[in-house]
Amino acid sequence: MSKTSAPKIKVLIVDDSALIRALLSEIINQEDDMEAVGTARDPLVAREKIRELQPDVITLDIEMPRMDGLEFLEKLMRLNPLPVLMVSTLTAQGSAATLRALELGAVDYIHKPKIDVKNGIEDYAAEITKKIRGIAQASVRPLHGSSTNKPLNKPQKIRLKMASEKAIGKAKEEREKLIVIGASTGGTEAIKEILMQMPADSPPILIVQHMPEGFTKSYAARLDSLCEIAVAEAVHGERIRAGRAYLAPGGFHLSILRTGTHYICQVSEGDAVNHHRPSVDVLFKSVVKQAKSEVIAVMLTGMGKDGAIGMKQLHDLGYKTFAQDEKSCVVFGMPKEAIACGAVDEVLPLDEMAEGILLHLGYTLES
Repeated sequence: MSKTSAPKIKVLIVDDSALIRALLSEIINQEDDMEAVGTARDPLVAREKIRELQPDVITLDIEMPRMDGLEFLEKLMRLNPLPVLMVSTLTAQGSAATLRALELGAVDYIHKPKIDVKNGIEDYAAEITKKIRGIAQASVRPLHGSSTNKPLNKPQKIRLKMASEKAIGKAKEEREKLIVIGASTGGTEAIKEILMQMPADSPPILIVQHMPEGFTKSYAARLDSLCEIAVAEAVHGERIRAGRAYLAPGGFHLSILRTGTHYICQVSEGDAVNHHRPSVDVLFKSVVKQAKSEVIAVMLTGMGKDGAIGMKQLHDLGYKTFAQDEKSCVVFGMPKEAIACGAVDEVLPLDEMAEGILLHLGYTLES
């Protein structure tokens, strides 16, 4: 009896360059599990091709004639949400356009291939096909909210107070606690939703979001403009303080070091861990070795298993661990792996995660 093969991932390529359309088609069609079912030179053609071909994944350029990619993405995610991979020269510049695309619902991004350079094309092909496989399984939802550049779906601010006089008296001690967060695909918006709800006196938050060099600085600046806490890229040797969030710089690992009564950031290159730099496991495992106060660890949406081992070690030391639930994840890979290895105390939907963290810290909802 013959074995029935899984259906191929159908990919629609939207780009105004005929050379790029041909190159991406060739890369995709060389894979056994995916097929470039069509191409479109602009969003208006793409709209018809979507109706005709019913693709599983769309690759989308930003700069195109007749309608730019961001305007098309917004319309698509409102009316017919599909997994979208942004492929653009702008994504290589760490521009606001890429962050905007993620806010509008794009699942992931990659720079456009350099068609005049043959060296490295195999690595590029491996990277883009890996991303296509991952986002083909992504959970995408209709877009709601404003069409301006203001944040979309801004979460309602949690109104909190310390749970008791005893807790208030321990406010200084609370600042010595640490919150560590790991995320990958879909994580930029998930992190934003949590940080926008954290109060100005929050314990310090250290974050690893899988991002390449050039993106994290603008992403941190975007978060800083939206949040009560201060958000910035981590700087090597910087003291870790309450009311601040420290984002691992793209292309560098982030870990902590305890010196006397406080912690400092350690930013280093080193080898990729779990195919990532920054790696969630590097941060979490450093906390295992260095932390002398309470820790809360959070695993958010993302592909792969980075962070599961480190979170298990934190869990086994008695620290509180949370994971995002499958329904609210864009990709359930990283939380799923952490849950499967027994690393997670509590599984919460994204819109309850900040509240869960803060209640554990001794806050309660104001009446």
